[in-house]
Amino acid sequence: MREPVDWPTCDLVSHRAATTPERTAVVDGDRDGKRTYRELDAAVDSVAAAMGAHCDGSSGRVAALVDTRPSVAELWYGVLRTGRTFAPLNVDLAPDTLRNQLDALGPDLLVCERDTESLATAVSDCPIVSVDDPTTRGVNSLAASESARDVTPVELSREETALVLFTSGTTSEPKGVRLTLGNLIASATASAFRLGVVPGDRWLVCLPTYHMGGLAPFVRAVLYGTTVVVQRDFDPVETARILDEHDVTGVSLVPTMLKRLVNDGWAPSEALRFVLLGGGPADSELVERCLARAIPVCPTYGMTETASQIATALPETAGSHRGTVGQPLVCTDVTVMADGEPVGPDECGELVVSGPTVTPGYLDADVTATAFDQVGFHTGDRGYRDEDGRVWVVGRVDDRIVTGGENVEAASVAAAIRDCPAVDDVAVVGLPDPDWGQRVAALVVGETDPEGVIAHCRAELAPHEVPKTVKMDDSLPRTPSGTVDRDAVRQLLDT
Repeated sequence: MREPVDWPTCDLVSHRAATTPERTAVVDGDRDGKRTYRELDAAVDSVAAAMGAHCDGSSGRVAALVDTRPSVAELWYGVLRTGRTFAPLNVDLAPDTLRNQLDALGPDLLVCERDTESLATAVSDCPIVSVDDPTTRGVNSLAASESARDVTPVELSREETALVLFTSGTTSEPKGVRLTLGNLIASATASAFRLGVVPGDRWLVCLPTYHMGGLAPFVRAVLYGTTVVVQRDFDPVETARILDEHDVTGVSLVPTMLKRLVNDGWAPSEALRFVLLGGGPADSELVERCLARAIPVCPTYGMTETASQIATALPETAGSHRGTVGQPLVCTDVTVMADGEPVGPDECGELVVSGPTVTPGYLDADVTATAFDQVGFHTGDRGYRDEDGRVWVVGRVDDRIVTGGENVEAASVAAAIRDCPAVDDVAVVGLPDPDWGQRVAALVVGETDPEGVIAHCRAELAPHEVPKTVKMDDSLPRTPSGTVDRDAVRQLLDT
């Protein structure tokens, strides 16, 4: 009798093309082009053949400086078809940061596009190929010859590292997260159980595809046999058009994107079933405005280290329990730890996650050892679970401010300030203070002034929570992964 084999046995496009080749796989939302799974499979074969022609190193990693575009699907699955690991890099990073990330990766090949050719040649010592016709010396074409496109997919296991993504949390130090094929499949499966899937689903990708939020739909769609609609750059007017004209049923957005859509008067079509809202705290006013307009908002809590979602609230939960991100997804365990011990409902502590979606670790073994213990992956986020298991995220472990002997949660102050009229964004930190130990300070983006913010806080918060320092700026400083750079915020506020 033949020994049972683990599934999948090769890249997911191979399985999908053999099952439903005629279904639409990828739609170009900007240019109205589309590909079936049969056509995507052929394009993946071409990339896989090119990998064989251009990769002669031993690391098994292929990095990419390619912005959001439909061809990301064939590039990623083409790399995976050869058994290699795909590592998309943020095209907007500074050259020094990219060099650090490439040093950590040691890739055999760097894939670029026309707009990133000069950047690629400035930061990389490995061979460089372009998905477009190259115009820069030292950059070759990724295109494979017609005779070299018959590729046998490499046999894979769920333990294979399929993806490396860089995340820096609240600092600027790059951390390469390894995600296995099993992590990605477990995440897509759990998401399906929470959100549901129908054959005609279409997920709009308008987030960068060098972040998990932009890449996850490519896994889900191929696993489910549904469609990804790709928009190269978010724009509230164009995004609203694409959502409507392409009968999009699901979209992933960060709060700033959704707020811009709502402010522009967007109303969803009947086709839209969910707006997965993550990447930052969703203020209660935004959720209320969405539900009032029948926008099916689903606040979610996720991380790169968990291949996307950890917990997700459906619209009815978001409406009846404002501020929660819902229960954890199936097979994902969230333990609240305080002083080294698990705590009960409504008790606050660090959120520790375990389950099949959790990364086996970082590229750096020392960083891995710091982040994991026998309970699971320590997220660095503070929160609690209620009696029904719903998760509430209140801030970062290192964000608690102790002022005059009182504990202040920076996230709670930030949430109150976000509800202030004309505030677009805010970061709250603690600054050293000779009298209070620390003082609460806020950097605010919006069409208001410090006095208005402080007056609002006095009406909404306890006296010790009201910021003693408020400054205005045009934007919040961010790390390479897009999160708020809290060290930079402190520097701006302390000057």
